[in-house]
Amino acid sequence: MIEISVDPVAFTIGTVSIRWYGVFVALAIAWIVAWLVWRVKRGAKLSYDVVFTAALVGIPSGIIISRLLHVLDNIVVARLHPELALAGVVFDYTQDPGRIIGGEGLTAYGAVLGAALGIWIYCRIARVRMGYFSDLIAPAVVTGQAVVGRIGCTINGCCYGAPTSLPWGVVWTHPDSLGPAAVAVHPTQVYEIIFGLAAFVLLIKLMWRLKPDGSLFLVYLGLYSAWRIGVDFLRDGAPFLFGLHQAQVIGIVVLLIVVPILATRTRWVSRDQLPEPAEPAEQPMPGWHGEQEEQGELK
Repeated sequence: MIEISVDPVAFTIGTVSIRWYGVFVALAIAWIVAWLVWRVKRGAKLSYDVVFTAALVGIPSGIIISRLLHVLDNIVVARLHPELALAGVVFDYTQDPGRIIGGEGLTAYGAVLGAALGIWIYCRIARVRMGYFSDLIAPAVVTGQAVVGRIGCTINGCCYGAPTSLPWGVVWTHPDSLGPAAVAVHPTQVYEIIFGLAAFVLLIKLMWRLKPDGSLFLVYLGLYSAWRIGVDFLRDGAPFLFGLHQAQVIGIVVLLIVVPILATRTRWVSRDQLPEPAEPAEQPMPGWHGEQEEQGELK
């Protein structure tokens, strides 16, 4: 058994406590933006303006959809399982709509899908190649979400697994932790960190080997969806539909969309067909616009 005694509160400003979870979420966002800036510096066909504008659009849209999925999850579970609402496991936000606006409940899927939706809208308006952009960002997203973000979850004590007798089961001993202190559980946050690192390596190896543009991001979505369907059987949580968690239901829907697209449209690019490595750009490159799209790009 492994004990985690770290104070989940990083620092306090007046009466507001900033938890390590929030700090690592901010670091995950900063990592993704820094990754894109680095790729532009290395010659990616994007401008710095596109990167920063996409961040300004994607961050709030990701937070909003992340929060809404949490609210929807609680409402559905509370209606289907009133005993869980009475026990305080979930909260029916229809009983107090004012509590919908808040930051105490966010979902990883909502953050990814919400940010993707916001950036897609921006790309359509600005005529930026969404497929190219999403492939470029995919390795950073999986590490920001499944590695950096889950370090915050590990310290925070949230997103923990089911009870286990395995020697690497964890308990949280700090009184401010959200994790259980009386029973050892699966460190599903650490499992996801390992998954995220493995997925990052795989996506880097596949980068630019799949066409049309957007295929690599679909691979990321497929990998993460399959992962969440599996790991959530080891995670604590309330049933959403058919005895499955909300993340598992979303994962199944995503796989039903992604797998047929990858199977019917994606093609492998042999090594001798790969473009020459881009030289570092000395000046910010102009935006890569829709009129330059490769035929067949996934949007």
